[in-house]
Amino acid sequence: MTLLEAVPPLQLSSSSYLNSSTVIALTVFFALLCVCIIIGHLLEQNPWVNESITALLLGLCAGGVVLLVRKSESSRLLMFSEDLFFLYLLPPIIFNAGFQVKKKQFFKNFSTILLFGVFGTIISFCIITLGAFLLFKRIGISSLSVKDYLAVGAILSATDSVCTLQVLSQDQTPFLYSTVFGEGVVNDATSIVLFYSVQALDISNIDAGTVLKLLGTFLYLFFTSTALGVCVSLVSAYIIKTLYFGRHSTNREVALMMIMAYLSYMVAELLSLSGILTVFFCGIVMSHYTWHNVTESSRITTMHAFASISFISETFIFLYVGMDALDIDKWKSSSASAGTSIAVSATLFTLVLIGRAAFVFPIANIKNCVGGRDGSKIEFREQFIIWWAGLIRGAVTIALSYNQFADYKEKSTGDKALMITCTIIVVLFSTVVFGSITKPLIEAVMFRHSKPSTSDAAEAPSQEDLHQILLIEDGDSTDQGNNQPGLPKRSRLRLLISNPTTTVHYFWRKFDNRFMRPVFGGRGFVPFVPGSPTDAADQNS
Repeated sequence: MTLLEAVPPLQLSSSSYLNSSTVIALTVFFALLCVCIIIGHLLEQNPWVNESITALLLGLCAGGVVLLVRKSESSRLLMFSEDLFFLYLLPPIIFNAGFQVKKKQFFKNFSTILLFGVFGTIISFCIITLGAFLLFKRIGISSLSVKDYLAVGAILSATDSVCTLQVLSQDQTPFLYSTVFGEGVVNDATSIVLFYSVQALDISNIDAGTVLKLLGTFLYLFFTSTALGVCVSLVSAYIIKTLYFGRHSTNREVALMMIMAYLSYMVAELLSLSGILTVFFCGIVMSHYTWHNVTESSRITTMHAFASISFISETFIFLYVGMDALDIDKWKSSSASAGTSIAVSATLFTLVLIGRAAFVFPIANIKNCVGGRDGSKIEFREQFIIWWAGLIRGAVTIALSYNQFADYKEKSTGDKALMITCTIIVVLFSTVVFGSITKPLIEAVMFRHSKPSTSDAAEAPSQEDLHQILLIEDGDSTDQGNNQPGLPKRSRLRLLISNPTTTVHYFWRKFDNRFMRPVFGGRGFVPFVPGSPTDAADQNS
């Protein structure tokens, strides 16, 4: 983390080994974090404000105060660092989201999530890139290269999955939450892959093979990153189940889960994979196996510890972005007028609106027409919320923008500095305006109807689900008894095609109970700790 002399250094004792600017910066940020938590608690029931918006506005106010104190000089207490964001702040947020997500609802909508997160991001990338290339020259921006335009498409295609966690409720709207947040995780991974692929792209030699190469790279990163997260979490489950860490210390269990979760992210980055996907699926599998292998005190501790670390990281990110937005140096470095900045920012945000609408509504309607029961169709009001909630842009967008347009050896000037400032404007506007309106909009669109949405119904199986399960079970039981022919293979295949979610889930549960849980533990496993009560609820389940 690079510290700047944003305020006059305090005179510490000559024997002090601490940098005064470091002490000042950290003191201010921790004080603001406390204020954010207090204000967020007071405004918890307010539908128009959440912790993200509170932190962002408080960061802007604090940056403005420092700017006045410094008499219009640089207001940066901390210089925006990609390492700080990607290595320290983002992993605990994504891991906790995977750890807390309702797995059945998430995997039930997994095909929809992949369609939106992969194909949707590519469509948005193409529209934003083409629109910027055609419109920016008319505004007067002519110094950007083709790579810069491609990078703009990748940067503005990255949604803010962090803010989505706070504007959507997993309990009230499980379908929307799992779809929008799941899409956000896959979207971030896809956008980052596109961004780094664009940076390594040879513009002078582009052909059909380049597109296939990009597709192959993404598929490789997706599956290997997912597999790495699953493997690390299974190793942690096996270690804790086999060695009984709870017999010795709760601290060891909690520490091992935290370290191995972070280790999965770092290994993924070391191997040039997608750390976001790795740590997300690591959280999902850890909640399914590892969490049930630890003692009751460790379960309570880990659940609250992961949530607390994630909450602090979220608040710090938006506070960080708010204060960095009022860095006067980057605004001075841009030679563009206020009208040009507004025009570019409005163009970028309009392209974001069009790019997202270009894939949300068509993909949702194609999915409705192709297959699925009537109850699993995505209604228009749900499509609208998915489109609206995905318009928010956040710290990933700013981090990628700095990576592309900021020159850390020399100050960014001209159009490159303009792209950074316009990206910040888009992030601030989308977070404050769209983030504040989303909750009331969901209340108005989703909950003021006499008939509740079938997609957001409880996760209890429907009558059709139960009927399909009974058919499968009858086929399995007749196969196993008296060598009598059971359900024909064609009927099973027909069930899989007509109702894939229920069928796959049923066979997964059988495989999990027979092979996975005896080795890796999970629900029902009770670690033996002398002198402590057993977890009777899990044992009975």
